[in-house]
Amino acid sequence: MFKHILVPVDGSSTAQLAVDKAIGLAKAFGSRVTTIFVIDPYPFTGVGTDFAYGQAEYLSAATAEANAAIKAARIAIEAAGVAVSSSVVESHAAWRGVVETATSIPADLIVMGSHGRSGLEKLVLGSVTQAVLSHTHLPVLVVRD
Repeated sequence: MFKHILVPVDGSSTAQLAVDKAIGLAKAFGSRVTTIFVIDPYPFTGVGTDFAYGQAEYLSAATAEANAAIKAARIAIEAAGVAVSSSVVESHAAWRGVVETATSIPADLIVMGSHGRSGLEKLVLGSVTQAVLSHTHLPVLVVRD
């Protein structure tokens, strides 16, 4: 039923729960899995030139975080005997990176975690999962902690 499962990760325990769920589905359906970590390459756009000098430092730290999250997911998936590929994706919005990757690889299913934010926290931080649900035609399995 599902031949290719996309799992966006962010290094959180909720993302690891999504990885675990994707492993179970991949084993049941004989699917391959792709994990991604989305980085916004220009998070300071519109803030001013005072922050531009920190761009290289930000990208270095974000890439290190992405590689660590991808590595943890990859180790778990490979240990389960499931075929996996991984990449770091650059996009100006995490949800857009997920949706565009799902279309380009092409995925049959997106499995992702949701932190379950609400109220002011959701308003300020946004909901990547909600945006993915709103912008994709693919089935999305949302894993909550």
